[in-house]
Amino acid sequence: MSTDRVAVLFFVSGHVQGVAFRAHTRAQALALGVRGHAQNLADGRVEVLAVGDAEAVEHLAEWLRCGPPSARVDALRREAVKPERDPQAFTIG
Repeated sequence: MSTDRVAVLFFVSGHVQGVAFRAHTRAQALALGVRGHAQNLADGRVEVLAVGDAEAVEHLAEWLRCGPPSARVDALRREAVKPERDPQAFTIG
């Protein structure tokens, strides 16, 4: 894997709440060595902050396009960010 560290904020739309999307995202992130968070938003989307190796974050992005079998992802928006602090783990909010 590359050594370039990136931070990306993803917004996942579709049927992504109430289907264990955040827990599955955390498992994927941990397997890839990605830190950050996954949290439900009031508008029905899930926000995912992914910080880590650029290649690992891209692998997570590919997974987020489909999500777990119980979910339906309609859209994935992303933006590069500079987090206020470097997350030390991957949390669910």
